[in-house]
Amino acid sequence: MRVRRTLVAGARGLGLAAVSLAGSALLFSLTLVSLALLLLGVGWLTTPLVVQWTRRFADQRRVWAQDWAGIRVPSGYRPPPARQPGLPGVVQRCQHVLSDPTTWREMLWLPVDMTAGFFTALLPALLIAFGVEGFVAPAVLWNGVRPDGFTYGFLSASDATQVALMPVLGAAALAVALFSPKLPALHFRLAAVFLTPPKAELAARVERLTETRHDAVDASAAELRRIERDLHDGAQARLVAMGMDLGTIEALIERDPAQAKELVARARTSSAQALTELRDLVRGIHPPVLAERGLDDAVRALALRMPLPVEVTGRLPGRLEAPVESAAYFSVSELLTNTAKHADAERAWVDLEYADGRLRVSVGDDGRGGVVLPPEGGAGGPGRTAMELPAQGGTHSGLRGLERRLGTFDGILAVSSPAGGPTLVTLEIPCALCSPKTSSS
Repeated sequence: MRVRRTLVAGARGLGLAAVSLAGSALLFSLTLVSLALLLLGVGWLTTPLVVQWTRRFADQRRVWAQDWAGIRVPSGYRPPPARQPGLPGVVQRCQHVLSDPTTWREMLWLPVDMTAGFFTALLPALLIAFGVEGFVAPAVLWNGVRPDGFTYGFLSASDATQVALMPVLGAAALAVALFSPKLPALHFRLAAVFLTPPKAELAARVERLTETRHDAVDASAAELRRIERDLHDGAQARLVAMGMDLGTIEALIERDPAQAKELVARARTSSAQALTELRDLVRGIHPPVLAERGLDDAVRALALRMPLPVEVTGRLPGRLEAPVESAAYFSVSELLTNTAKHADAERAWVDLEYADGRLRVSVGDDGRGGVVLPPEGGAGGPGRTAMELPAQGGTHSGLRGLERRLGTFDGILAVSSPAGGPTLVTLEIPCALCSPKTSSS
């Protein structure tokens, strides 16, 4: 078992060494060229792309560190900021990646990875090869083959005593490879030194997650109060009235059948209305189509109920976690509801996409535009625009409420809405697929 584990570590080290040398050298060269091209303007287009490649390269190393050595290397990437009106998107993306400290940590890691990282990755395979050579070399030398100046480590082939000691040195090298479990992890520990965010950034991250957790708790409490209020003012009141009608019917059924028949019809109407209200309440908590068919089908069903045409494009490759699906669904519902009520739009559209471990949902309309993300803590004033207004039945109101809801999942919200339209609101939530999409027969 130990031999097998050592051989696997050596094979992985060979592949990792090749990846470290070729990949890091290529990305480091591209990064330097792209940064130099910033002066000519071309770098504003290429730098975000090269940084994205570098991040994928580093993220793959983080995955291998966790899977192969049990070493967790957090990323600490900053989420993209909200879209700034009047500034080209290319410039905003470039400014964002260049202002992220993780970008510079990864750039500093690349030359280390292609030098010291290459050697530490190759070390297990080198020890195995060196140990095997210690047993092969004496057999070749004793058969009369004497290459000029051949040495094995610090042992010379010209001395018979030193030749006899070569298997001992080889056995020592194999023992180090076999009985040093931390040896394959040296490469990943070196990478962790450069790729792990400093404690200050991690502390800020913890503070942000604590804040979003409080928002989630407040949202859950508000949702429970809404459900209690809707039950008390709606279905419960109708059921109480229906019970009173049934009591009156019981008293009138023999002496005034006509009036009892009218009350029966009214009770039947009340029961139908109570059932409709209960269904709407259940749909507001967690729509059945969302639980049964997933987010994309639920959004398509939601689009059919909107008073304006809504086009839904994109298909998700599988099911997401239930809390993520719910948050995305109700965010889309709130945005479409506010669009229908306040944006003076003739049509709207929703695009769903899942890539690189992130759910991206874009909601747009051809309305009057002018939507802005209000400052944190502000409820907006007389100049509030369409999507800042509260949505019916939501636990949050406006874009800032949506941002807090998404923040619970480490998600982000970006808005592009010039005066006169169109408006585009993009939601991004990092998440994993729970199961692949299965086609229904």
